[in-house]
Amino acid sequence: MLIGELADRTGVSARALRHYEVRELLVPVRDSNGSRRYGESAVGVVQQIQAMVAAGLGTEMIRRYLDCARTDDHHTTLDMCPDLSAELDRIAARLDRQQAAAAATRQRLTTLRIPATAANDVL
Repeated sequence: MLIGELADRTGVSARALRHYEVRELLVPVRDSNGSRRYGESAVGVVQQIQAMVAAGLGTEMIRRYLDCARTDDHHTTLDMCPDLSAELDRIAARLDRQQAAAAATRQRLTTLRIPATAANDVL
């Protein structure tokens, strides 16, 4: 199938598909006039890439672990390939730190809204 058909079938823009190609996530075959041709399996690969992007993985990590992705009728999962668990733990820890920082910022914003006399009563 051509890039436009793959885009239609997956709901992913042709621009994103070309980006995946540049990042070596999706490898089309080129025909004699240079057009990209994708096999039927490309639909599943794009779904796997999209699921991994939605989970917060960057393209470099996706490239390393795309072979670990499995898609069934309902969703994409990752087999725990070597080193993948540690990578996911690092991402989760980073998200925890970001959430804590956001909560602290929210608290500081709330404190700024308290009138000065009420703030002194709180202290």
